[in-house]
Amino acid sequence: MTPPKLPELEALERIIELGAGRLESRIACEVKLPAGGSYPVHVITLGNPGREVPAVGYFGGVHGLERIGAGVVIAYLQSLVMRLQWDSTLHKQLESVRLVFMPIVNPGGMALGTRANPHGVDLMRNAPVEAREPVPFLVGGQPISAGFPWYRGPRATPMEIEKQAVSDVVTTELLRRDFSLSVDCHSGFGSRDRIWFPYAHTRAPIAHLAEMHALRNIFVQSHSHHRYVIEPQSLQYLAHGDLWDHLYLQSCAQEQRVFLPLTLEMGSWLWVKKNPRQLFSRHGIFNPLIEHRQQRVLRQHQLFLDFLSRAACGHRLWLPGSETRAQHHAQALQDWY
Repeated sequence: MTPPKLPELEALERIIELGAGRLESRIACEVKLPAGGSYPVHVITLGNPGREVPAVGYFGGVHGLERIGAGVVIAYLQSLVMRLQWDSTLHKQLESVRLVFMPIVNPGGMALGTRANPHGVDLMRNAPVEAREPVPFLVGGQPISAGFPWYRGPRATPMEIEKQAVSDVVTTELLRRDFSLSVDCHSGFGSRDRIWFPYAHTRAPIAHLAEMHALRNIFVQSHSHHRYVIEPQSLQYLAHGDLWDHLYLQSCAQEQRVFLPLTLEMGSWLWVKKNPRQLFSRHGIFNPLIEHRQQRVLRQHQLFLDFLSRAACGHRLWLPGSETRAQHHAQALQDWY
């Protein structure tokens, strides 16, 4: 049976065709639908494959209802592919960095119009991480039933195929390098755009708090009119099963390496406020439905995604050394905790 068409997947596959010879692509897994048919989960890479250079991972579409997250990542990838035809500066930059894209992690949920994957599992509650402190009822992840939102999946079972694919890509492409960043694009929390970093399972600060503070500083210094709230996720709520907590904890086993995972949480309440009719649409709660607002959202986050690739290239110039690390750590504790 042929599954329904996904405009985002078709757009992504057109970009892969346009970039033939300039990028690499593979299928990480195939996601099957209950009614038959399947969708591929694409991984696209470009830049220097050498392990000696830093890397940035861009992820979207983890929640099927939050299509704008996939759209933001696809828009950035398209910009890069088109610039490769003429931008000599970009070619030079890509000699010093590896860029990794998984724009549509949950195509099955996107096709079904659900937050969860086709098994009813919330992919951001599915990793083997237990919260150390109380979590909000249901929202923090629940093992009761796929009939309720935020379902973690059956206990003591492997991660869902989509999340295992993300984990494998991060482990292979990012965690084997001395320095790497990632950003996972979501929507639906509040009326402000937020950039979250771990942890979600505890309010304790991460081991690389000084590095995260230094990254925040160079972003603020170079984008003085930005509108992001940059904070640990734990300031908002705690949750079980956060994949980025799981992968960050894995990275900490390699003491000499730095992995800084971020989550871009686009504030969808502002779109609803400007167009209250969106409340009557399941997609409208999480996505801008009016075309000019959608185009604005796709544009406004490109600077941040591009900043991450530049920050990775120049990480040796801004990462705190032994003489400044304690100062960054102390300031971060004051700012965030």
